[in-house]
Amino acid sequence: MPLTKKHKDYWHRNLIVTGAMLGLWFLVTFVTSYFARELNDFTFFGFPFGFYMGAQGSLIIYLLIIWYYARYMNRLDEEYSVHGADS
Repeated sequence: MPLTKKHKDYWHRNLIVTGAMLGLWFLVTFVTSYFARELNDFTFFGFPFGFYMGAQGSLIIYLLIIWYYARYMNRLDEEYSVHGADS
């Protein structure tokens, strides 16, 4: 079954937001860990920033990524009428 333009547009937008969220996840997870010593020169809420990001900051950002992705996909599903049937 060939995909229609509507399906292609939906998947294109889906891949863009997924790629952006994965890029943000990579930045928060690996880049902040790699530069933790340099980031520790800056304090955040009284803690060295590298330590804060490893202990709590990254978890908060992960939750924000999940929240934003779910919200965005719900709106995209409604826009393209692909949301699931009500149970």
